[in-house]
Amino acid sequence: MKPTLLILAAGMGSRYGGLKQIDEIGINGEAIIEYSIYDAIRAGFGKVVFVIRKSIEVPFKAKFAGKFEDKIEVQYAFQEMDTPVAGLTEFPPREKPWGTGHAVLVAKELIREPFAVINADDYYGVAAFQQIANFLTNLCAPDHYAMIGYTLKNTLSEHGYVNRGICSVDKQGYLTSVVERIKIQRDQYGEVFYPGEDETKHVLSEDVLVSMNYWGFHPSYFDALEQYFKAFVTENQDNPKAEFYIPFVVNKQLESGAIKLSVIPNDELWYGVTYREDKPIVVDAFKTLTKNGIYPPSLW
Repeated sequence: MKPTLLILAAGMGSRYGGLKQIDEIGINGEAIIEYSIYDAIRAGFGKVVFVIRKSIEVPFKAKFAGKFEDKIEVQYAFQEMDTPVAGLTEFPPREKPWGTGHAVLVAKELIREPFAVINADDYYGVAAFQQIANFLTNLCAPDHYAMIGYTLKNTLSEHGYVNRGICSVDKQGYLTSVVERIKIQRDQYGEVFYPGEDETKHVLSEDVLVSMNYWGFHPSYFDALEQYFKAFVTENQDNPKAEFYIPFVVNKQLESGAIKLSVIPNDELWYGVTYREDKPIVVDAFKTLTKNGIYPPSLW
């Protein structure tokens, strides 16, 4: 059974100032997401599932219509603040979406096979798709997941802060914990840090492995997501900004001994459009990738 690629594309793009999921980046106006799909097809994926918002459905589908449906099965799931979840009859008022864990959960009914999860606006590199496809095809199990681990220095933006999952890995290459750190950036001396709740400066090694939200899961993960999400909603009735992240459930499973999670190191450069100022850099990067033969002049 071929693995599925689940693409999280329901983000608001508040720091970017627009619908970055479909913004033109490639030499023929391709979005970053198209390069991920191209890499997934040649790595052996059989289906792609997009998680989007109803409010962007029309422009999103128009952007990709007729491009790759003959090469890979395409399906859609929708993430809204009140997207139904089994066991929840109503949701408290919200100021923002529930987060990446909820985004994965809304695709539960569409996926029955091992699957990878990525962000729509991140470029992960050719090798990453080959690595995760090999894991999903040969090693994935109900108690064995994986993630692609990137070196922090390869994932920073020159134009502002980024949010990353900082990974702790044991000697066997298994994840022991992943902690979401927000507003990671370099200071004027080149030191990488994130601010604590009291604005205390916490320094990070630029060589630490981080999660770029590139995961390899068995479909059993959906059951754990559902269980913990229901508890999370109950516990955060009065916190309209609380977000349910993918690592939250992964950490719970690791702590209980329910799973092991292989961290697959990857030294490729990450490219993304967190900020509008990132776009020229990413556009130039794809020109170079095309010139070097990594991608054909016309993807489709």
